[in-house]
Amino acid sequence: MSLGTPSLEEWVPKTRLGWMVKEGRIASIKEIFDSNMVIKEPEIVDYLLPDLKHEVVDVNIVQKQTDAGRLTRFRVMVVVGNFDGYVGIGLGKAKQLRRAIDKAIREAKLNIIPVRRGCGSWECSCHEPHSVPFTVTGKAGSVRIKLIPAPKGTGLVAGDAAKVVLRYAGIQDVWTWTKGETRTTINFVAATYDALRNTYKFVTVYDWARK
Repeated sequence: MSLGTPSLEEWVPKTRLGWMVKEGRIASIKEIFDSNMVIKEPEIVDYLLPDLKHEVVDVNIVQKQTDAGRLTRFRVMVVVGNFDGYVGIGLGKAKQLRRAIDKAIREAKLNIIPVRRGCGSWECSCHEPHSVPFTVTGKAGSVRIKLIPAPKGTGLVAGDAAKVVLRYAGIQDVWTWTKGETRTTINFVAATYDALRNTYKFVTVYDWARK
């Protein structure tokens, strides 16, 4: 399902980054991440990633005891992505299911991240961005997941919840190793998202011998 994009005239930015996007001074979302800017308005993502789509991966009813009685709300987890290197996840709670989904989509847009893709498997030499470029790990709660580069044609060897995140990020082939309570969908999705976020993290090793 495609996410509707509001008209440019209706949106009144509340941040400096928002005005830069509306005025056309920033033309791609890559510029934002290259400059380490923080996205605080979901409309920014709407304009720079107009082909963004979403999928609900988990719906639960949660209850809270208050002085006025028991409060029942829907808790929804959503994955958004463009199937081409950008993905985000969000959690929303509300009394109405539609409102909970809207909240989750809004949060997922604010959590959008770039995903580095490549052909990191020694069994494949196509040099196309169909898998992860190297082995990465992610964690959330008790869940630990490792994404391992796989040759072209392998497909997504992962649990159903992880497959959604990987597919929306544009990953076509990957092996996974998991540990922990993967039946907890929220943690499983969050761990997969964390692993994809780590594809853009690098550790610089200082050479003390040169000092």
